[in-house]
Amino acid sequence: MSSEHQSRLTEEDLKKLPSAEGLDIHIVVSVWNAEITDLLLQGAESTLVNLGLAKDDIHILKVPGTFELPVAAKILLKNKKNTDAVICLGCVVKGETDHDIYINQSVANALNQLSIISGTPIIFGVLTTNTQEQALDRVGGAHGHKGVEAAITAVKMAQLSKEINKPGKSIGF
Repeated sequence: MSSEHQSRLTEEDLKKLPSAEGLDIHIVVSVWNAEITDLLLQGAESTLVNLGLAKDDIHILKVPGTFELPVAAKILLKNKKNTDAVICLGCVVKGETDHDIYINQSVANALNQLSIISGTPIIFGVLTTNTQEQALDRVGGAHGHKGVEAAITAVKMAQLSKEINKPGKSIGF
């Protein structure tokens, strides 16, 4: 894994993570703020590959903006029945108005509800920053790499779901 995508992970840390081999993971990414979302996507892709997922098995769906992430994830889940996790990547930078508040809250709530209703892990990989500099700090800068973190979360949740859903397994209630 290249250093700009590590998000403070060492090789030893990577060895402790679950394998992504055999998982069906989709990434929905906004093309708005592409300077940032392209880096989020690169970090997520490289992490999934480093965790054992074949590059050809990473499915990417591009949407116009962050607001479109939830409906794209829903369409994807409806048409791809064996999806283990969906990573949603976007970036909303505060502007002169409060549009960011409405977009961020709507998207976070919609992705949360979709995950709960579908039973499929939907990962919120949306940067909600005040400035472009803050966004850059979160794609390999001072605050790690949120694309890497989203991919790790997707693999952990997909494996957890598979483990719990094994025949004969119970979560205690």
